[in-house]
Amino acid sequence: MTRLEDHWWSCSCASRVETKQSSSGASWLASKAKEMMSIITTVLSNAYGSLYDVRTTNLIRRGLVLFTVGVFLALVLNLLQIQRNVTLFPEEVMTALFSSAWWIPPCCGTGAAVIGLLYPCLDSHLGEPHKFKREWASVMRCIAVFVGINHASVKLDFDNNVQLSLTLAALSLGLWWTFDRSRSGFGLGITTAFLATVITQVLVYNGVYQYTSPDFLYVRSWLPCIFFSGGVTVGNIGRQLAMGGVEKSHVD
Repeated sequence: MTRLEDHWWSCSCASRVETKQSSSGASWLASKAKEMMSIITTVLSNAYGSLYDVRTTNLIRRGLVLFTVGVFLALVLNLLQIQRNVTLFPEEVMTALFSSAWWIPPCCGTGAAVIGLLYPCLDSHLGEPHKFKREWASVMRCIAVFVGINHASVKLDFDNNVQLSLTLAALSLGLWWTFDRSRSGFGLGITTAFLATVITQVLVYNGVYQYTSPDFLYVRSWLPCIFFSGGVTVGNIGRQLAMGGVEKSHVD
């Protein structure tokens, strides 16, 4: 009887030891799994934070470049139109840089930044990465053609404004076909031309400035063509800057 009790007691003790060992092993595995999950979460969060910082930095850099380009083009092209008496400002606002109203360059710079950042975003959303003539030489030629179209709007003499508007419309479509050829570029160009023309009409209606010989709701009928070609030009600059930012992030 005593032997049976001793045997039962030894078996129960052994089972308790095994239970404790198994529970301690499970606890150890759980703690290690928790540590591994914590390490993985930390690594992923750091990687995401670094990627977010890089994208944010690239976005800000591209926006500043586009803003600067918009300000420069606004100063040069608006000066050209003022010298040719296409646009007239009140005398009290003609004291700023390049004899232009002070608010035009920052407004055009902001518009250029918005349009230039929207173009690559829309390309990505439509799943149509723009690959046509993606080099800075093509972008510079596009800028030169845009300046030429704007210059033609104040230099060419036609019998009526309809002929000038049709000519500039053909030149603007030719600019899009030569340097863009994308649905997103055409759609955003049309949208830019419509919105910019409406804003200009509101400004002219409220007496902020005026056009000589207006023939289309207080403005010149060829003005949407200038805005369309300008939107396509700025969009190409934005796309090229976006491609440079992507390549740089891949290298890093």
